[in-house]
Amino acid sequence: MLSWVVTFLIIALVAGLLGFGGIAGASIEIAKIVFFIAIVLFLVSAVMSIVRGRTNV
Repeated sequence: MLSWVVTFLIIALVAGLLGFGGIAGASIEIAKIVFFIAIVLFLVSAVMSIVRGRTNV
């Protein structure tokens, strides 16, 4: 699940760079949505890892 979080975070950063740079105006909203999804998935993954007691993240 952590690999999905990293993938979404990379996609959000790339979309943000494209959108905030003025290349694609519509990707600003997409970047915001994907970024917040990545943050939520990261937090859920971190909490589940702590709850299960796994040390490898």
